Amino acid sequence: MSLLALAVAACAPSTSAVAPSDNTAAKPLPSASLDADFNLDALVAAAKKEGKLLVYDSSGDIEEVAKAFTAKYGIAMEGVKSDTPQTAEKMTREHAADNVTIDAAMYEDGGVLVGQLIPQGVAQTWVPADLKDQIPADDQNPLLALSKATIFAYNTKLSPGGCPVKNIWDLTEKEWAGKLVMQDPLGKPTVLSFFTQMDAHGGQALEQAYQAKYGKPLETKEKSAAYEWVKRMAANKPVLTGSDEDISAAVGAPSSTDTKIGFMSISKFRNNEEKGYTQSTCSGMVPFAGFSYPKYVAIAGKSKHPNAAKLYVHFIMTEEGVKHEIGEGGISGNSTVKPLVVPEGLTDWQGQLFHTDPKGLLGDLQNRQTVSDFWRVNHG
Repeated sequence: MSLLALAVAACAPSTSAVAPSDNTAAKPLPSASLDADFNLDALVAAAKKEGKLLVYDSSGDIEEVAKAFTAKYGIAMEGVKSDTPQTAEKMTREHAADNVTIDAAMYEDGGVLVGQLIPQGVAQTWVPADLKDQIPADDQNPLLALSKATIFAYNTKLSPGGCPVKNIWDLTEKEWAGKLVMQDPLGKPTVLSFFTQMDAHGGQALEQAYQAKYGKPLETKEKSAAYEWVKRMAANKPVLTGSDEDISAAVGAPSSTDTKIGFMSISKFRNNEEKGYTQSTCSGMVPFAGFSYPKYVAIAGKSKHPNAAKLYVHFIMTEEGVKHEIGEGGISGNSTVKPLVVPEGLTDWQGQLFHTDPKGLLGDLQNRQTVSDFWRVNHG
């Protein structure tokens, strides 16, 4: 029980430390707010009367977004980098105390957003009416601002012939014991969601990859192919870190002499140019080279600057705003905004990656206790 408590505490606001069980009935999300008589000029005028805007995000890119927002509208905006679990906890506490300082936030943890924050009124979805037709219906509640990716990467200098890992099951073999470097899933909700999403709709792809590697069907006593892969991969003792920067250094730094595979954000490919690293996506890896994960935008339910918060949402849903978030790779939630860069080795975003099903977000939260404890037990 103590292990379970630790796992849950790492990934959920402390005000709701126990996630719903698998048989908890899902409550429908409140409808996304949409101003039928929306007028951007009127929104700007109203926002300017409210004062400073505060937005939290898990990426430091929010600081550049804030500068661009202030330059465009003349409204002071502060962007604060904060891990998603800490942001969720702070917003929950502020809401309960009726002392809200955070006006809006970018969330990578869709499970907590749809399972806790929105139902509790801590956060709410607002969709800009003039952009509604540019946003796929499935991505409007909660509102998808952008998608990023975590990929398997290798050192091109140490492996000039291409990624030495061809199949995701390779990472469960002894030859790769201790050679996969990744963030600790217990502190990284997006990785836990990757596990639960694979369990929900990735089984066939994993089974086919197993058949391709071993020439026989997968046999497992676990609940799914995903759990079997997680079990074997965890038992193979991957090296756990607290940041993607550490993973990038371990894999691609000029001083690296030991071939390792990194499971890291595509944003770290900037180190190739800035630090002389030699790293690339395991582009031909079967059945996928990594996973894309959503980043949602929501407004605090009791924001003291609601119009400024809405204006921020409008801004981040345009190329002018989101370009600061996807400048190193990523896809806007606005279908008219084209990708700005192609990360090293990731030429087919749709085909090379495993993707989150927005209908499974609540399931991610409901199953988090189970997969967290499963990981901890098998990693030892």
